[in-house]
Amino acid sequence: MTDKTRKSDAEWREELGPLGFEVMRNHGTERPFTHDDFPSDPGTFRCAGCGAPLFEQADKFDAGCGWPSFTQPVDSEIVGESEDTRYGMRRTEVHCARCDGHLGHVFPDGPAPTGLRYCINGVALRFEPETGGKDDD
Repeated sequence: MTDKTRKSDAEWREELGPLGFEVMRNHGTERPFTHDDFPSDPGTFRCAGCGAPLFEQADKFDAGCGWPSFTQPVDSEIVGESEDTRYGMRRTEVHCARCDGHLGHVFPDGPAPTGLRYCINGVALRFEPETGGKDDD
């Protein structure tokens, strides 16, 4: 993994906006179906805080829960996990290992091949379309 991304709260607030700051820095959750309009083209979902590649479009699926869901991260080392016992529940929280931004949670009720559902706040993601690799000449 590369070096940690560190910024002041003021820098995070300016870059992420109010909702992004609440979710990514204060472990909040956006309302379901807030960001269900991501493109379905091939590409990579990157961390909104630091740009780290987190998830591939090929691993995205419709869980019907209102948040973008994925079966696995691009690299197991870029998505960290911790125990979340807030609200009287026991869940596994996931965060960007580079900037420590809260992403969402992972649950053991996903489809094959992993059986996992990474339920991610859309505001924590930036979609980068795959380039065709062709010259534009």
